[in-house]
Amino acid sequence: MSHLNSMRRFPITILFVFSVCLAFSSCGKTDQQGGPYVPGMVAAASPEAAEAGQEILRSGGNAIDAAVAAAFALGVTEPAGSGLGGETVILFQKPGGEPLVINGTSFAPAATPDTITTYASLRGRRASTVPTTVKTLAFAWKHYGSGAVSWKQVLAPAIRYAERGFPLGPYRRRSLEVSADELRRDSATAALFLPGDSVPSSDFIFKQPVLARTLRHLAEAGADDFYHGELARLIAHDMQSHGGWITLRDLETLPDPAVIPALSSTYRGWNVHTLAPPYGGWTVLAILNLLEHTSPEEIPPGTAAWDLALACALGAGHRARKEHPVTDLIRYRSQVEERLDKDYLFRLLEEQRTTGAGETTHLSVVDRDGMLVGLSQSVNYFFGAKVAGTELGFVYNDYMREFVLDDPRSPYALRAGAMPYSSMSATIVARDKTPVLVVGSPGSARIISAVVQVVSNWIDRGMDIGGAVAAARMHVVPPNRILFEKGLSKDLERLFGDAGFELEQPPVELARNGFNPYFGGVHAVAFENGRWTGAADPRRDGAVASVRE
Repeated sequence: MSHLNSMRRFPITILFVFSVCLAFSSCGKTDQQGGPYVPGMVAAASPEAAEAGQEILRSGGNAIDAAVAAAFALGVTEPAGSGLGGETVILFQKPGGEPLVINGTSFAPAATPDTITTYASLRGRRASTVPTTVKTLAFAWKHYGSGAVSWKQVLAPAIRYAERGFPLGPYRRRSLEVSADELRRDSATAALFLPGDSVPSSDFIFKQPVLARTLRHLAEAGADDFYHGELARLIAHDMQSHGGWITLRDLETLPDPAVIPALSSTYRGWNVHTLAPPYGGWTVLAILNLLEHTSPEEIPPGTAAWDLALACALGAGHRARKEHPVTDLIRYRSQVEERLDKDYLFRLLEEQRTTGAGETTHLSVVDRDGMLVGLSQSVNYFFGAKVAGTELGFVYNDYMREFVLDDPRSPYALRAGAMPYSSMSATIVARDKTPVLVVGSPGSARIISAVVQVVSNWIDRGMDIGGAVAAARMHVVPPNRILFEKGLSKDLERLFGDAGFELEQPPVELARNGFNPYFGGVHAVAFENGRWTGAADPRRDGAVASVRE
């Protein structure tokens, strides 16, 4: 655990290398010119988004500024996962400060009927909650940005990529390919994302002129235009013309995102901070609390026995979330504390041991002052509702499909103004009040499993962040279905079978080079061996970008 030991010896004031590292990479290597390092690093789900954040850091922006620019760029360069039509949540912490969450959850439109009984009724524009991404990013930039970069500057990279295009890359091409038939159901949407009505090659320069016009207008008119101006009127008209429920009134009355304390716990002496409900962070803390009672000295991490203990903790945590959800999404503290109670968790764990395709995107940033930002945003499933406004260029989300239709007592029951269920779980690990790791992932409920395993790999197994992100993963669907990224030996199959798990094969249509995006796409920044390093998941087309003076 060399990086753990080094945390006790080195302060958080380190120098950086200028580079863009494709696939997963640790960027904390010695500069070939022998030059000094300066803090500033972005790990994101596309090379272009990482470069957008890097550009803002080099212009004097802080980690919030860089995250906002990278987020807008991701909406252009990874449209399957996020965009202007989605929702965004931001976790951040300054050294010596308290971790905070900018909660940009979306809401069901006011016209949402309370009589919907089938998800088939929630298609096209009726699948969309009121988009919050633009408001959340603008709020973060205005209230927590450095003040050194303008609104136009944080949007400039996204505009450039939309106008000039970018090489599509293998993962993003495959996401288009698997969604192509659904995108073709709306001819205007197909025209935006399937040039010539076909899936382009990986090296195709993908341009989005309609989205570029929208972004340029947003840069000139300001974020408020999306909710009160010309863009708001275009969205409302598009919705009305196609039977959608979002109205101009929904956009005009959308509240600013709430700024709330992060949920916090400890894991083997480290402080762990994550997202509050309606997100999945409390389940991350619950699983880590269970895993903490498996001693690495008695059961070495990476062994079959350790993997079984991890699987049991994952199963119990996911089961707690499914069977005992937090029901008050505003005053949730006491309910979260009950669900993190050790006796409650151990009872679930004991029961677990004796019991027989969603998307998101995540980026992580650190700046010269050591502030860490974890930003997760989503349109829910691949390309969200699979429809886009012809004059707008972005897809709407399909978060309406995350509500519960058969239980009006559920906190996630479909009703006007309700917040949808979300598994986003951006997480910061700190030593006292010094943040040293930020991690997050896409992947629906697999987000929680991925975040737990990367944190455990980094702390329990002493892996560097690149290795922690690249390591093979598992996921447990309660009560006892388990999926592995890599194949198991017959002996391991018997071990998990004897423990009551039912082995299930994961979807493999997006798998390549031995990695399966079904198990997430982690983008992380960590302080290890005396310097900041970053990792972008080899399961996606992501990258890490850092800055050197």
